[in-house]
Amino acid sequence: MLSPSIFWPQTGYALRIAYILTTLGIGGAEKQVVSLAERMSAKGHTVTLIVLKHFEGEEWSVKMPVLRLNIRKTPLGIWRGLRFARNFLDIFRADIIHSHSFPANMFARLLRGMGAKTVSINTIHNVFEGGWHRMVLYRLTDSLATHLTAVSTAAMERFVRLGAIPATKITVLTNGIDTKVFSADRGRRGRVRRAMDAGQTFVWLAVGRIAAAKDYPNLLEAFEKVMTVRDAALWIAGEGETSDLPGCDGVQFLGLRRDIVELLDAADGFVLSSAWEGMPLALGEAMAMEKPVVATDVGGVRELIVDAGRIVPARDSDALAAQMLAVMAMPVAERAAFGKRARRQIEVNYSMDAKAVEWEDLYRKWLLQK
Repeated sequence: MLSPSIFWPQTGYALRIAYILTTLGIGGAEKQVVSLAERMSAKGHTVTLIVLKHFEGEEWSVKMPVLRLNIRKTPLGIWRGLRFARNFLDIFRADIIHSHSFPANMFARLLRGMGAKTVSINTIHNVFEGGWHRMVLYRLTDSLATHLTAVSTAAMERFVRLGAIPATKITVLTNGIDTKVFSADRGRRGRVRRAMDAGQTFVWLAVGRIAAAKDYPNLLEAFEKVMTVRDAALWIAGEGETSDLPGCDGVQFLGLRRDIVELLDAADGFVLSSAWEGMPLALGEAMAMEKPVVATDVGGVRELIVDAGRIVPARDSDALAAQMLAVMAMPVAERAAFGKRARRQIEVNYSMDAKAVEWEDLYRKWLLQK
């Protein structure tokens, strides 16, 4: 029999959902969780966020309750965090715990091992979540998860191939994009370009933390080759240390930015140079903003772009530069049509509102099988 708290909007009922994530830092996975939680709350469900780590200084703002465990990486610290969260879930009367990425997924599994009687959904956000020992831990604790999802087919297939997750226990449910927020505005574009002193220069934008996964050395090498053929600018928006990256004319490191919509409007093209990914949110946002995109063939990039962008091999700066130059050489009208095709791909297949419905249906499916 279903718990009295398991309700659905179309019949006047509401769920109690606890989202578990490692931090609220400014990253794509964290942004996706916050967006999903906000939509579930707007649908009438009771939602809370459980955050494992302490405050990081720069975080996404949230509009729902947050339980911050401030866990220290010691056996005693983890045990205390688990015990506190376990008691909280009883008080909250959670129907669903939905965790995201390896640390949170393991935490959710341990909660189930401690007797938490909820449906537990784990989500994998990347094709790479750590070394072999993490894959072994996924395998050993498999019975403590109700179901898993991956943000791309590529991520799902890799985890199944490594034996971390049974093929029968995982499905793909991709990231969503807020197409209302990420919508082009020509007036805003002009204002931002003037503020950034962009002039008539062709501007490429890259978004993401300065981290190995994003492979910025590859991008900077490619952009240097672009600059030998044609003048351009490259804006890189993302937090992290840049001192180890090679210098290159025309490059601006913008640091952590909260005005990505404005920067996308001002840019002429979007470039992703990653060595590995799950389903890159920034790429989908750029497509929603009608930007021609050039991206490396990693993770779920090919699934996301289909025929609405240029795809190149990872770690190949020659191929990356060649496609960047090809986009720059397009007539303006052709580039605009390219961008509109990209937005249509997002509207049809990756709308955040539609993804929220898919999540709701997935929760219902597993609650009914509880």
